[in-house]
Amino acid sequence: MAVHVVIKRKFRMNQPKEILPLLKELNLRAKNQPGYISTDTLQSTEDLADYLVVSAWETIEDWNNWFMNPQRKEIQDQVDSLIGERTFYEVFRPVNA
Repeated sequence: MAVHVVIKRKFRMNQPKEILPLLKELNLRAKNQPGYISTDTLQSTEDLADYLVVSAWETIEDWNNWFMNPQRKEIQDQVDSLIGERTFYEVFRPVNA
C-alpha cells in the first residue's frame, strides 16, 4: 500500500539560495530509489518561509530505506544546519472510506 510522507521545513535564513541545490540533490537521489513514486513541493501562501514536501512511496519499507540512507542523511544534515531547525517528517497511508 502506498504511503505519503509529509516533510515540513521553515526557511528562516539569510541566504536561502544555498539550500536549493541541496534540496534538488535530495529530490534527484530520491527519484532513483526503489519504490519512489512522486514528490510535490509546496510553499505556504501565508508564510513564504514555510515549505511542505509531500512524497509518495510504494511501501513504508521503501520510504524507511531511503530515510535511513547515509547519503540522504548527510545532505539532510546540511539542510538542517542551514535552516537552523530540524526537518519534521510524518508518514500517512490512504484511508479506505
